[in-house]
Amino acid sequence: MTLDPLASTRAVPLRIGLRVDVRTTTPGRMELGRTSEHRLKIHASSPARGRCEAHSFVYRRGDVDIHPAGYHDVWEELDPSEWIVVGLSPSLLQRAAEDMGLDGARIGLQPRFQFSDPKIEHLAWALEADHREGAPNGTIYTECLGLALAAHLLGQYRSSVPVTRGLSRVQLHRVTSYIENNIEQDLSLAALAQIAHLSASHFRTMFKRSTGFTVHEYVIRQRVHRARQLLTQSDLAISQVAAEVGFSHQSHMARAMRRVLGVTPSAITRDSRGTL
Repeated sequence: MTLDPLASTRAVPLRIGLRVDVRTTTPGRMELGRTSEHRLKIHASSPARGRCEAHSFVYRRGDVDIHPAGYHDVWEELDPSEWIVVGLSPSLLQRAAEDMGLDGARIGLQPRFQFSDPKIEHLAWALEADHREGAPNGTIYTECLGLALAAHLLGQYRSSVPVTRGLSRVQLHRVTSYIENNIEQDLSLAALAQIAHLSASHFRTMFKRSTGFTVHEYVIRQRVHRARQLLTQSDLAISQVAAEVGFSHQSHMARAMRRVLGVTPSAITRDSRGTL
């Protein structure tokens, strides 16, 4: 059997950037797939044997694994196991880093396996209990626990991340698709950052590394290109086109179009419609 033991469809609200669940696995081959979140496994059952290549191990209640974002692993479990699984989004980790005065854009976690950390175990059990009971203590309680866990991880197990790293292919596709499909809306940095599961400041930096443009400039360019398409392929008035692509006024669109394309909306309309 091949299984991603940390995958789950049950989650704490995504706005917190936190996921918590209890997973039960049966003996067999396990494969941990790469994801954008950082994940913790805390062994929650009786001792369980396993094997990774030639190395044999026994997990006991409270043993912790740290799987950083993008980590991939394969192993074999010889006994049934139960785990608390906590997923932390990069945005939650960055928020904790910024609270600690660290550069969140250059902070990650070290992979580490089968170690004991009473604070991680305590916070994980508290998160699991609150989640199991339907989060009776509210969002603030869950958020405080998540930030406390992120801060502890950064204090004890952080690593540096190369500054050249940008958005992943999946993150970039989700964000640019959202922009394209909602180009007429009043798009916000916070909303786009949430789609990438990053804080606004981290997202802004990562987006420019990936595209070469600031978020604002990228959106303006996409609006300009959509406007040119409408001006050449429809009979809409220039003011209607401006509204269709999200410009507040046709003069705003005209300035952006001159900057990006070097021409005015009137010139595009005249050329495409053959008007004098």
